[in-house]
Amino acid sequence: MKLDLGCGMRKKSGFVGIDITKKGTQADVAWDLEKFPYPFKSRSVSAIYCAHYIEHTRDLIAFMNELWRITLTGSELEFIAPYYTSVRATADPTHTRFISENTFYYYDKSWRKENKLEHYPIKTNFKLVKIDYHIYPDFKDLSDEDLLYASRHMWNVYDDIHVILKKP
Repeated sequence: MKLDLGCGMRKKSGFVGIDITKKGTQADVAWDLEKFPYPFKSRSVSAIYCAHYIEHTRDLIAFMNELWRITLTGSELEFIAPYYTSVRATADPTHTRFISENTFYYYDKSWRKENKLEHYPIKTNFKLVKIDYHIYPDFKDLSDEDLLYASRHMWNVYDDIHVILKKP
């Protein structure tokens, strides 16, 4: 089974859509993603797609721990969210957090150990496979070096961050 969490009206093809309601969405399952545990057996999900939901969750640790519980070994988890320096990240009053590359490092056990954060209540050991960005049009023609500089010193260089994690 493959899950599209917070699918809204844009459910990914071939995935089971989950959203807080079926009304006005393409959800196959109505479920509040803030309510744990989810109605899926442990190690029953082969893929997670989560576009523009992770920035809304109130308890990111519980959310990621739950994804760890329900995913199979070898599962890929794909996240798309407004990048933390995008006006889109700050404008929406329903966002509860900003998302950057660093957000995902915490869900790798070896990274937590290396950074002496083993006391955190995180049960996951997801490995970072890929990070990509949607670049605002004004910055698309910059060299890699100039783009890196701009992304670290300016707002609205990246619109969204796209991350893929894997459960080893």
